[in-house]
Amino acid sequence: MADILGELLGFDNYIPPFASATGREILQGENYASGSAGIRNETGSHLGNQIFLDLQLQNHHNTILRMVDLVGNRVATNAHLNTCLYIVGIGSNDYINNYLVPKHYSTNSLYTPSQYAALLVQQYAQQLKTLYEDGARKIALFGLPQIGCIPQELQKHNTRKCVDSTNEAIQLFNEKLKSLVTNLNNNFPQAKFTYINMYSISSIMSTLSFLNYPCCNVSTTTAEGQCVSGEAPCHLRAAHMFWDNFHPTENGNVIAIMRAYNSFLPSDSYPMDISHLIQIG
Repeated sequence: MADILGELLGFDNYIPPFASATGREILQGENYASGSAGIRNETGSHLGNQIFLDLQLQNHHNTILRMVDLVGNRVATNAHLNTCLYIVGIGSNDYINNYLVPKHYSTNSLYTPSQYAALLVQQYAQQLKTLYEDGARKIALFGLPQIGCIPQELQKHNTRKCVDSTNEAIQLFNEKLKSLVTNLNNNFPQAKFTYINMYSISSIMSTLSFLNYPCCNVSTTTAEGQCVSGEAPCHLRAAHMFWDNFHPTENGNVIAIMRAYNSFLPSDSYPMDISHLIQIG
């Protein structure tokens, strides 16, 4: 979604990943995302190494040190960072690759859905405070989509309908995240945080014909739920919401980011959409 948003903002090239960004291109932005990573450090660890959010924040801090060398001093660097747009979308893996896979993680047995959501948002709040202290002032926080409707959940529960218990757990997180946005805006008046309601947005992507069916032959072995390596995806790719059991197609991402940028409904964002966030002085 970051690449699509970059196009909307007028960037000629995609935002480079932290690992390969060099020279002055870091002033245009960096992508710190890491597959399977989460708010919690252990999330996704059963799939291999990943860069969890605390490490992503450390990478961001290292980028700032490089910026200081480029622009000459920390004051000028902070002035630049204050104008930047920060997009933070994390938390899905803390369910998909943690709470919802009890064979690999104990969180499901240790915490009720409400307790787990509170724990996640509490840790997330501290991480966002770190981002603020490092100079971020325009921050869009993406809520979680309807994870109970992804193909993996439907197959796991042997149903064609969304798994209500999963979606209810997700909404506990989203409600707490939206409240956190209010608190952050009250506590840090020099910044503006906004909440993107991915749960609502993902519920009405009715322009796609195959909302809950993957576009590829899905693996049941090592890379469970992901596309089988070397096999061609479906022909009607533009009609599908998901490539595999987890990952949205480009069309799905385009629909989501367009509504995050310009809210179609008042419920799409709070207190403002991204197009208004970037206009704040």
